[in-house]
Amino acid sequence: MSSLTSRFLRKLAREEAFYFFTSIGNYTGEIAASLEEFVKKIGEVNTRSLEFHLYRRDFEEWLSKTLGDERLAEEIKNMRRLRLTGDTLRSKLYGIVSKRYDELKRGFQP
Repeated sequence: MSSLTSRFLRKLAREEAFYFFTSIGNYTGEIAASLEEFVKKIGEVNTRSLEFHLYRRDFEEWLSKTLGDERLAEEIKNMRRLRLTGDTLRSKLYGIVSKRYDELKRGFQP
């Protein structure tokens, strides 16, 4: 596994984890401290939380600045332009993030 792949897949410290909210000040109690956990949480959290974070660009920011995965951040940015909501958003977001996670686990990184 390359060092870049290891960086994308690493377990983060609590202060670097992604915290899911449904709106400002309304924490869901869910966090993701790795890309693996992030994929799992996308399938579990309230879709309002996914909408809230997607349209504030929180996912892109975390993926890019914290995990360092510019490619995945760009894919999320492009998806955001579709203006999806609800389960359609969950399904598309899950598909994009889980595909990238699977690629990284297999050792593909560009």
